[in-house]
Amino acid sequence: MVMNMSRFNLRPLPGEGSDGSDSPVDERHLNRRQFLRYGFNAAGGVLAASLGALGFASLIMPTGGGGSGDLAVKYWAKGREDEAWYGAMHLETMQKSHFVEQAAKSKTGMSGAQGVWNGLPVNITFVPNSKNAGSAIVSNKPRFQLMDGYDVGGKYVGHFEDMQEKDPRLFPSEDIIMVFSRCTHLCCIPGWQLVENTFTADNWTSGGTDDGGSKMFCICHSSRFDPTALEMNKNRNRSNGTMFTYAGIRRAGGPAPVGLPIIPVAINGDTIEGITDYLDWLTYCD
Repeated sequence: MVMNMSRFNLRPLPGEGSDGSDSPVDERHLNRRQFLRYGFNAAGGVLAASLGALGFASLIMPTGGGGSGDLAVKYWAKGREDEAWYGAMHLETMQKSHFVEQAAKSKTGMSGAQGVWNGLPVNITFVPNSKNAGSAIVSNKPRFQLMDGYDVGGKYVGHFEDMQEKDPRLFPSEDIIMVFSRCTHLCCIPGWQLVENTFTADNWTSGGTDDGGSKMFCICHSSRFDPTALEMNKNRNRSNGTMFTYAGIRRAGGPAPVGLPIIPVAINGDTIEGITDYLDWLTYCD
């Protein structure tokens, strides 16, 4: 089934036309660079429709974890250069100050961007937790919420603090949170404000539910994730079937069974860097 893009008011892909230069490519010729371009620019739904869910999922499996190399997170704005606030910074190193500056223009004080970290799609969100955590919980005053986690069957898994006590680095560093941007449904790439709807609007409500905006949104099948709601949960290693426990953000709605795993970050000067200690949490799409 082809997704009705007008339903979500998708931002168009520049250069999409009849000359074939930006049309979906044959799966035999879809390399990693091409996939990232399509994934980050909301064409995942088109590929999923043309290849089928399993075929699409097989294309977007990561080829490997972060491993060694540059720990800095880079902006990914390919195809959104004229509309994303970070459009002119494609593949430049992410700086916390950029997010703070952009957040000042928001009603919620939040900002977010798509990124790439050691070849993996990620999403980075600035949440004004340090500013709002000591105040009363009201609408449009976002802060990180530490919550109980329940698996796909509704069984209690544990509380985010259970994992944070073992490794304090799991709590977002200096108001910056990074998550692996692969949907736990069929491994599409959820994004920050790739679409305009009530789930992505510039407002915030507490509770980690589908109320309010400021959600990450997956355009393939409309799963939503709350980057302010931190929980402990479980998922399955795709390769060997074993279950693993992880710290992540909560699934707010849609067909995704659970939320997205956190990739801990460190702020080195002003540079946002990923920490490679929890790459096993990324194996549900491996």
